[in-house]
Amino acid sequence: MPDLLALSTRIIDEGISDIPVNRVTQELSVLAEDLAVVESFSHVVAFDSGDGLVLFDTSGARTGQAVVDALRSWSDERFHSLLYTHGHVDHVGGAGAFVAHETKRGRARPRIVGHENVAARFARYRATNGYNLAINRRQFGGLANLQILDGGARFLPKQSPAPELTFRDRMRMRVGDLDFELRHARGETDDHLWAWLPDRKIICAGDFFIWNFPNAGNPQKVQRYPVEWAEAMRTMAGMGAELFIPAHGLPIEGADRIARVLSEVAGALESVVERTLALMNEGVALDRILHEVKVDPELLAKPYLRPLYDEPEFVVRNVWRLYGGWYDGNPARLKPAPDAALARELCALAGGLAPLIDRANELADAGEFRLACHLIETAVQAEPEHKAAHAARADIYKRRRKSESSLMAMGIYGHAARESAAIADGD
Repeated sequence: MPDLLALSTRIIDEGISDIPVNRVTQELSVLAEDLAVVESFSHVVAFDSGDGLVLFDTSGARTGQAVVDALRSWSDERFHSLLYTHGHVDHVGGAGAFVAHETKRGRARPRIVGHENVAARFARYRATNGYNLAINRRQFGGLANLQILDGGARFLPKQSPAPELTFRDRMRMRVGDLDFELRHARGETDDHLWAWLPDRKIICAGDFFIWNFPNAGNPQKVQRYPVEWAEAMRTMAGMGAELFIPAHGLPIEGADRIARVLSEVAGALESVVERTLALMNEGVALDRILHEVKVDPELLAKPYLRPLYDEPEFVVRNVWRLYGGWYDGNPARLKPAPDAALARELCALAGGLAPLIDRANELADAGEFRLACHLIETAVQAEPEHKAAHAARADIYKRRRKSESSLMAMGIYGHAARESAAIADGD
């Protein structure tokens, strides 16, 4: 069993970034006599309260049973409460395995606890099931964390119940010998909670900290809240916690270390928000803001701030969306022509597809992928079945994917490459 706290201490104190921190092993590690964590996607944190196990999150539909099995190697106490830190499917999708386990043993069903907005999230997932399936295919290159039920794919499993005990701002909950203070804050979602155990000086943080640059700009998901996210991290940093347990990545120990890490992540978010709003207040269009607002590369090199999932440029867009709406400052895009119509006009002006394809390849060879992608998109939109254009598009996006750091960008570019390769290789 690895010493998770020793690993995180070494990474933070020595600035080491070549050790995996977001591990998905399904292995259980004991952090204290009555506290364990199973490293899954997401992790499940278990407290033995003396009156059953209190669990933060349930992992996904595909991994929930593995988590149950790992927990049973540590304790046979009943699952008293399942606390959703928020309603994302990698946190709630495994709930059915926990409920079924207790039902089969003739024990009481675990109580489901969460923020009052989780139910609305579940309703939205049911209304947009197909869209969310498409997002997962692009973002993860497959159907991660899904269940195939009734002959179709479901983003949110039917076996994941909505919380029956909910709260709005704060709620104190005592189970056995343990007191939990549940606090709501908007961050990655509008239904997020984090927990403070005052007697133990422990924070269970959910996805407020993920050992990467915060997922505050995801281009395919609904609004994120970077200002409140940073405020929540500042609050956590000031609690004097001695143990900090996120839902992804390694737990962290030591009040000074925890406060420093959380403060640095909060500061990175705050800087993006402040610089974006300053330019918005000057009347600057989104196009310019996207290319001017940057985060110090030295800060992004820290092992808990690398842009490996989300990235600052996407957060800028979310800040704009939150404060400025969807109009980006270019009047031509207020009521635009169809992409295909514009592409055909540009293609005609260029003298056909060949010049666009050739120039896109030249730009890609020079590492100018932003421009290259614009040109190759124009080519395939002008002639959607043109195999040579799609072959070039597949190659350009494949190369661009390799040049990116964030999973968000790599997922979308990889999907585009596969999409065009299928057309280029088809009969």
